[in-house]
Parts: sequence; structure tokens; C-alpha cells
Amino acid sequence: MTAEVLPALSAKVRAAAHPAAEVCVCGTDTSVLADRPDGTVVRHGGTVAKAHAVGTDPTELATRLAVAAHPALDGILLPPHGPGTTELDGRPVTFWSYGTPVDRDDPDAAPWEEAATLLARLHLTPDSVLPPGLPPMRGPAKAARAVARLRAAGPHPAATPVLRAWAVLPAWARDEAPMPDLGTLCHGDLHLGQLVRSGSGDWLLIDIDDLGRGDPAWDLARPAAWFACGLLAPDEWTRFLTAYRKAGGTAVPADSDPWPALDVPARALSVQTAAQAIAKSVAAGRPLDEVETSVIDACDRMAAHPPELAGDYAT
Repeated sequence: MTAEVLPALSAKVRAAAHPAAEVCVCGTDTSVLADRPDGTVVRHGGTVAKAHAVGTDPTELATRLAVAAHPALDGILLPPHGPGTTELDGRPVTFWSYGTPVDRDDPDAAPWEEAATLLARLHLTPDSVLPPGLPPMRGPAKAARAVARLRAAGPHPAATPVLRAWAVLPAWARDEAPMPDLGTLCHGDLHLGQLVRSGSGDWLLIDIDDLGRGDPAWDLARPAAWFACGLLAPDEWTRFLTAYRKAGGTAVPADSDPWPALDVPARALSVQTAAQAIAKSVAAGRPLDEVETSVIDACDRMAAHPPELAGDYAT
């Protein structure tokens, strides 16, 4: 975000936090929670403002906001402050309540069961709740952008196995064909950074930029990929999967092998993670670390064993 835009976004969040006052009356500073190409987030007191990415489709964003604001999603998605947006330097801005994020310094307290239960409840959202024109969830599109970023970073010795693993995925997982399953409301980018604890103490899902219809297995793909790569302990994966099934989640069978459903999305998320890691290492001029290398090694193994595709998933 440019130096000119950040103060303006800070002013907007202060005004939203104190709508009846000409000046700040709480005496708190405005802090930057995130500043990335896909969104900049600032906080003032209990109010958060997000400047969405340049090029965000305003109609699609409005539809996603309507989903988050629907009473049927109460207790699942953090609702926005109002149905509309404002604009800042060509970027839509939305407002939200601040929630306490997951503590990265306390991995043993990670809310895996809560995340899984929220996902299951999201996936059970009735079709009658969803507004007309809700777009597909953007998981495959984000994976494709990560691969494009990898290619733009230039030659790198670790890129070859990642691109091979990408090439053997079905077209829908590479965002080159429609998803075969568009019947479920999905988050589209689930990880622990997408959970906050509300003032009531309940966990909620945040970030609706990738929300939409799609294959619910994609929402389980990141923890599944971490487990497959050895980055998520087996007991944590079991806790997550068990809680999802107990809550009635539809992405995997209730009592049989989940991997036929998870295999392709987990592979795609592994490629996405590896591609991002290589691109970031090139930009920073640093070597890959141990965690990044483990994901790239997993891509190398995946490339040697293409996924078993059947039915519509072979598209």
C-alpha cells in the first residue's frame, strides 16, 4: 500500500469507530494488522477496516458481504458493519469488528476442533440462504496465481518438482476448467489465521474474499496437506478431522477413507504453498528454510505419483 493511502485508510477506520465524533475520543492508536497485495487491514479500537485488492469485483464482493451478514451465518462468519462499501484509491473498503486472532506463540492451543466445526456448519448452509450470483470460491484461482508468481520469479532449481506436481493435477484444480462441485458454500482459503475470537468468546471465520460455491474438500486441504507433508502432527489432524465429521461436515465420508476426496485439493495447496515459498525466497534473496523445503520435497513425491482421478474429478 502506498504511503498516501495508508493514512487515508487509518482516517476511515477512526471515523467508523467514532461516527458521532469529529475527533478520536478513545485515545488509542491505529495499527496495521496486514499489508499485502490482496488486502490491507488496519484497526482502531474495536473497529477494523479492510482495503480489498485492486481489481476486486464490486458486485461479487457485495454478494459475499450479503452472505456474511445473513442471520443463518450468525456464529459462523464474522458479520460486516453494514452491507455496503466505501472506496479508497480505487479499492473497496469494508468495516468489521475486531476479534482476537489465534496465538501463534501457543501452537498447543490452536483451535483445530473449533475451526473444523465452523467449516462443517458453513458447508451445511442451505442453498436457499445463498444470494443469486454468488461466484465460485476462489481456491483454485489462488493456487494458479501462486504458480504464476513462481514462474515470474525466474529460474530456480526447486521450481521443477513444483511445476511437475502442478501439471498432473486436473484442470479444475488449476483453475483451467469449472469446478465439478458447485453445490456447497465454501470459505476458499481456510487456515488458522482466518479465525478470530469474538467478544463473546466464540471463534468465528473471517475473510470472505474467496468465499463462494465449490468443493468443500478444498477447505480441509491446507491442514490435510500439512499433515501429509509432516508439518501437522497426526493427533492434531485427527482432532480436526474427527470434529469436522462429528459436526456433520459433507466434504469427506463420515466413516471411511477421507483421502479420495482430499487428495487433489491437498496436492493443489501443497503446490500453492511451495510456489509462494520459492517466490518469496527469490524476492528476499534468501535460501529456502527447512519447512519450505519439506513442502517442495512433498511436491517432488506427488509428481512421481499422479492422483487417481475418477468420474467428474478427472475433468
